[in-house]
Amino acid sequence: MSLSRMSIGLAGAVLLLASTGVAVAETVSTRPDLMALFKAEGVTGTFVLLDVAEERMTIVNDKRAERRYTPASTFKIANSLIALDTGAVTDVDEVIPYGGKPQMVKAWERDMSLREAIAVSNVAVYQEVARRVGLARMTAMLEQLGYGDCNPGPVVDRFWLDGPLAISAIEQTRFVAALATNTLQLSARSQALVREIMPFEEIGGARLYGKTGWLFGKNPQLGWYTGWVERDGAIRAFALNIDMTGSEQAKLRIPLAKAFLGKLGAL
Repeated sequence: MSLSRMSIGLAGAVLLLASTGVAVAETVSTRPDLMALFKAEGVTGTFVLLDVAEERMTIVNDKRAERRYTPASTFKIANSLIALDTGAVTDVDEVIPYGGKPQMVKAWERDMSLREAIAVSNVAVYQEVARRVGLARMTAMLEQLGYGDCNPGPVVDRFWLDGPLAISAIEQTRFVAALATNTLQLSARSQALVREIMPFEEIGGARLYGKTGWLFGKNPQLGWYTGWVERDGAIRAFALNIDMTGSEQAKLRIPLAKAFLGKLGAL
């Protein structure tokens, strides 16, 4: 199911949670005052937070939050789910070959399980995973998940790096919220296994899960960080993306997200 794009500028808008197929009435508010966090770091970006229990979404830079971008390595979350649900990979500890070719990151030059590969964001291993899934199944699964524009194009092992697949920060937030609450249209096993291997850290009684993404080859480059916070039984999902000039600004992705989470009371 594709996501119906609707105006999100007004509080109380009715929005569609595509990945679960359930219409949800969300209270939506914008926080233009928090744009100061981006300005202080000299970057342009957006941040979206969804309090699942309260069905309340908070958006910083709403126009950008609606815009779809290439997901880069944040797609490793969906790629893992699809691989497990289709049986292309048996479990998160099955060792997958990286192909034997030189990689831009030396740590990627070995065979790895999904558990290891998602932690170091191993592109080569996840390209092999996508080839195992195959283009037809990948296309069907993207539709089933309602993942962004659901368009992998003709190349099965590059579409999340080069396009055409694209997803907005709002859609990313709803997607990880559904994963965190086990409500994707996939098996409970697949969702549980991916939650188990998602990178996380403990912060002041909260558990923060997240996956970064870095889109090269464009000017500006694009940085992502998406995930959720679990605290006192509550789930708050989020997505951040920023324009970047290189590695120094890439280092801002996680600290900026934490800053927004702190300002909005999630951390």
